[in-house]
Amino acid sequence: MAGSSKKAIYAALAGNSLIAVTKFAAAAYTGSSAMLSEGIHSLVDTGNQVLLLFGLKQASKPPSPDFPFGHGKEVYFWCFVVAMLIFALGGTMSIYQGWQHVLHPEPISNVTINYVVLGLALVFEFGALYVAFKEFNASRGNMSILEAVRDGKDPTLFVVVFEDSAALIGLLVALFGIILFQLTGNPLFDGLASIVIGIVLILTAVWLAVESKALLIGESASPTIRRGARAILDMDERIRTVNEVATLHMGPDFIVITISADFRDGLSVDDVEQAVTELNGQIKELDPRIQRVFIEAERSEHHPTPAEA
Repeated sequence: MAGSSKKAIYAALAGNSLIAVTKFAAAAYTGSSAMLSEGIHSLVDTGNQVLLLFGLKQASKPPSPDFPFGHGKEVYFWCFVVAMLIFALGGTMSIYQGWQHVLHPEPISNVTINYVVLGLALVFEFGALYVAFKEFNASRGNMSILEAVRDGKDPTLFVVVFEDSAALIGLLVALFGIILFQLTGNPLFDGLASIVIGIVLILTAVWLAVESKALLIGESASPTIRRGARAILDMDERIRTVNEVATLHMGPDFIVITISADFRDGLSVDDVEQAVTELNGQIKELDPRIQRVFIEAERSEHHPTPAEA
């Protein structure tokens, strides 16, 4: 999973770095507000890729006495930071630049340069999105795109997909604004295009923030894993009642499962110990991401009403 994430991030980093330089050069030469907004957007995206790579590196650190379950949630934290940067730096600055251009419109010079830069940017951005979406499709399996975003536990992939998709939309909006300016001679369209780009970035940032927040707080494993664990427990004749099966993602590749079960009367301590050992192994075989399973022997009447697993 991490390898797929890094591949998509490196592709986006290379593309955005080249695009940012060309956009800023074109904006300085032509005076286009939409092009300047696009340059800011690409610069923010470049910084975001660096942060995502840093988050993956931090998440790979081994467990320690202070962090016994590892550092997997570092990925979720840095994805949330990326969403905030898209909102604060990309979205609001684009809207500000566009609004200033609406208030004080200036004609765009050398429109041809903008077309060349936007054309090259579209090619580079489409290439980065192709790589990211290919890895995203491989990871989502049979789930729909919306299900994969909502239920996915590796946000780095869909963050890159969202960023690149927003970038493509922004490029098309900038291109449309410049075309309208050329057709009408009214520089107002360039400023409006910049504002629309900012709105697209803010909407993208809000969606990413919501998804990252849920993972950061602590989402459960997929329903398939939860049902599989409960089925194993229900089939074991040594267990009278399964009180609760609670799961938690400590990172994209680290799942913790805690179980409360009422074992049948008459079992010896050795029998319960054997049952726990066998169940632990069977449940971990469900998915390689299940790294810790804790089974608690507890009378049903003493267990509080369980939350939804």
